[in-house]
Amino acid sequence: MNATNTYSDDLSLLIAALPAALRERLHAVPATDLVEVVLDLGRVPEARFAEGGQRLGEEPVSREELDHVIAHLGEFSADNRAGIERTLHRISAIRNRKGEVVGLTLRVGRAVFGTIDLIRDVIESGANVLLVGRPGVGKTTKLREIARTLADELQRRVMVIDTSNEIAGDGDIPHPAIGGARRMQVAHPDRQHAVMIEAVENHMPQVIIVDEIGTAAEAAAARTIAERGVQLIATAHGNTLENLVMNPTLSDLVGGVQTVTLGDDEARFRGTQKTVTERKGPPTFDVVVEIVARDEVIVHADTAAAVDQLLRGRPPVGERRGGGSGPAEPAFERRAETVSAARRTTVPATPAGTVRIYPYAISRDQVERVLRDLRLDARTVPHPEGADMVVALRSRGDDPRLQRLVRAMGIPLHLVKKNTTAQISKLLREVFHHYPDLEEDEAREALLEAEEGIRRALEEGVVIELAPRSPALRQLQHKLVVQHRMVAESFGSEPQRRLAIYPSE
Repeated sequence: MNATNTYSDDLSLLIAALPAALRERLHAVPATDLVEVVLDLGRVPEARFAEGGQRLGEEPVSREELDHVIAHLGEFSADNRAGIERTLHRISAIRNRKGEVVGLTLRVGRAVFGTIDLIRDVIESGANVLLVGRPGVGKTTKLREIARTLADELQRRVMVIDTSNEIAGDGDIPHPAIGGARRMQVAHPDRQHAVMIEAVENHMPQVIIVDEIGTAAEAAAARTIAERGVQLIATAHGNTLENLVMNPTLSDLVGGVQTVTLGDDEARFRGTQKTVTERKGPPTFDVVVEIVARDEVIVHADTAAAVDQLLRGRPPVGERRGGGSGPAEPAFERRAETVSAARRTTVPATPAGTVRIYPYAISRDQVERVLRDLRLDARTVPHPEGADMVVALRSRGDDPRLQRLVRAMGIPLHLVKKNTTAQISKLLREVFHHYPDLEEDEAREALLEAEEGIRRALEEGVVIELAPRSPALRQLQHKLVVQHRMVAESFGSEPQRRLAIYPSE
């Protein structure tokens, strides 16, 4: 728990629902670290913590003990969840084939204050925000604090869609942790999408908060809400943005995915195959926040641009906040300027001087061969210390050791799809802006013009047409635009064919 966070957990009410023998044993465990208590018929009860667990005695759980706990709870809903009135604790049941409860998971619910400091600027911006992360990382806790902050501190009309009573607790009266936000309960999980729409149509909220969007109907309801101008803040099943893109049910939340067949000229110009995968439309959520840990997040400030990067085979560059990275800057005070700045910082600069490259999970000999063939002013190094950049396989891009290394060294990471000289050569040409078939002065002039066009498109929000160029120079300009996570298209006939750079959506 972060030292700056404070919390209220009503733990005594959860413990009071347990049989006397278990209550006594729980007094010996560190209550502030308790995550859940597991009771399975015929097995020894267990207290679980964020790190590990502890047996509560040696006597197995009996049928009578399970019945004792159930008698102290509210009714189980269709998703086998129950609660204790006016608390945030969640009790989930495991049933046998006859429908009898043979196991209980009593999860401690805590109202933690100060958990959204890292993303407060994002929430206050009015953007539609989607939170993703592994189970137990704190998504629902953050939703609860978001509801309270928006309702009490910013005086916005907030409606919480509480399908499992997990956000605002069991019973008819919402838990104080959501402040002045209102709460709509859902009779059955299958009706969550209908209640989402009902909230907009009947109660005129400025903000709607939803936990666990997981079906196509709920994704469609989310888009409807966003199109009506209501701020939508939600969580979804998935650990990362990439999980959402690859999920056919939920990909619509971030713009959807479609397969497009390009013409011969366009495919050659892009340097891709004729059949490519592209984003289908604008995303429902402007911002995606990946919750890495309770005190660490990755903010994708422009969902559309991040998804486009993923579909082009490049890892999206989000802003990592917390986790020892220092305080986050208020990035959303002026959203348009922020997105533009974020794009500019992700563009790899042309390296200067002899560049030291550390190959990670790829052949060092292959990299050396490419460097010799291209005659680049660079060399490989056997250790990451002192390296200027890391080149790794895309499949190893999420390797925790690699991510820690890159963060610790503060050096850029470049990924290749396959461990081949062709892939490595293509990457290093782009990183070093190495195009030997072009005249150096012409290439430099074309790149400078493209950089100025990108700047104007971002700042002025208009389409910028560049001067007519040869196909090779247009391809060079197009790659620079793509590195800025923007869109450009060629138009006109040779020799007057030229590039148009489009502003961000």
